[in-house]
Amino acid sequence: MLLVYTHNITPRIKYTFKQLCLRILDIPVDFTSSIEAFIAHDSLKMSYTRQPLGNEIFIKCHELLFEQGLSDVEIHVHEWEGTKYFFPTNEKSSLPYDIFAASFYLLSRFEEYLPHVKDEFGRFTATESLAYKNGFLQQPVIDIWAYKFKSVLEQQFPDFQFPKKRYGIQPIIDVPMAYYFKQKGLLRTLGGTLNDLIRLKFKRFYERYLVLFGFKRDPYDTFKWIINRQKKSEFKFIFFFLIGDYSTYDKNINVNKKKFVSLIKSVADYSRVGLKVSFFALENIDILKKEKKKMEAIINYELEASRNSFSKVNLPECYRNLIELEIKEDYTMGYLNHIGFRAGTCTPFLFYDLDYEIQTPLLIQSFHCIDFALLKKHSFLDKKEELQRLIDQVKNVNGTFTPLFHNYTFSDYERWKGFRELFSIVLDSAYDN
Repeated sequence: MLLVYTHNITPRIKYTFKQLCLRILDIPVDFTSSIEAFIAHDSLKMSYTRQPLGNEIFIKCHELLFEQGLSDVEIHVHEWEGTKYFFPTNEKSSLPYDIFAASFYLLSRFEEYLPHVKDEFGRFTATESLAYKNGFLQQPVIDIWAYKFKSVLEQQFPDFQFPKKRYGIQPIIDVPMAYYFKQKGLLRTLGGTLNDLIRLKFKRFYERYLVLFGFKRDPYDTFKWIINRQKKSEFKFIFFFLIGDYSTYDKNINVNKKKFVSLIKSVADYSRVGLKVSFFALENIDILKKEKKKMEAIINYELEASRNSFSKVNLPECYRNLIELEIKEDYTMGYLNHIGFRAGTCTPFLFYDLDYEIQTPLLIQSFHCIDFALLKKHSFLDKKEELQRLIDQVKNVNGTFTPLFHNYTFSDYERWKGFRELFSIVLDSAYDN
């Protein structure tokens, strides 16, 4: 066990140290403000305060972990040993920066509470982030920092047997629309037909009726292929089905359609199933509660995970709603148009409520790569190289790679050519040496 001496044990300190030491490095950690208890401890130990007590591992603390609420934080980003850092320390410190304060800043999404420019859907964008502006969005910097801290511990305590973690994957399958043509109902089918004819989309008109008359498989119905891949993987995929009411933003199949319900049930036999929260449920807990109950009635077990439509996260309100409804995991944290680590990590972490200064039970599973962002790469080789580079970043710190694909990503449409192979690269990465 690592014992940390600090002059003031705050909720922020407990939260951050447990994330880096316990969740990332798998090293149990405890805290003390007693010098006697610190001296008596005969295993891993360090001090996190303003001045070292002696010759122990010491990291000079930044004031961020001793404050409450929001404040203006001055940040200057520097380069060091292949990564970036901020909150520099001094020559007495075992590391040239306070990795714990910097990690808390990123994990708590401190910057998303500060004034910023939102996009047309009211989302915090990658280009507004500290990571994007300073060129470290595509590095899991918190995990990298944690392993640099581990190196310091190993030098000071060479006889200690440090646990070894294993790289893992958590594939996300997002299902905003289960079928492109089928199960839409008479009015929507007629409307789609008229739209095809008015826009002279004769190829789509022809395809629509081949599907409706059973001569061709619906292009979005790729579930058989995905489940076959699931059967060969030891890692459980998680599917998020949209079951909210039809609206301008949400256009999935009506949840009263028996075939749609049957699809969700059959997927739940092999993979985990979560709720894709509809756009209007994001800010209305009553609608969210209704959707949660509907999903639980379909899958016949308590809903554990959700993901927001349009990857919209309004902090802290939307996470508080999930906590109130006892939803345990969120898979929304990530960017739609950029690949990278929105919270600076490839390890799941608990949501810290900055307003109440408490660690909540909501586990945030941030995604690092989404199919739409890969579309920006023009050639298949570029897509493949970008994906592999990201996988390697996560592998280097034994993290969990969390990519996000949609059911239609695996269709035969030209736009998504090669994405089945990209998905296979993700799955195979879990078994590579």
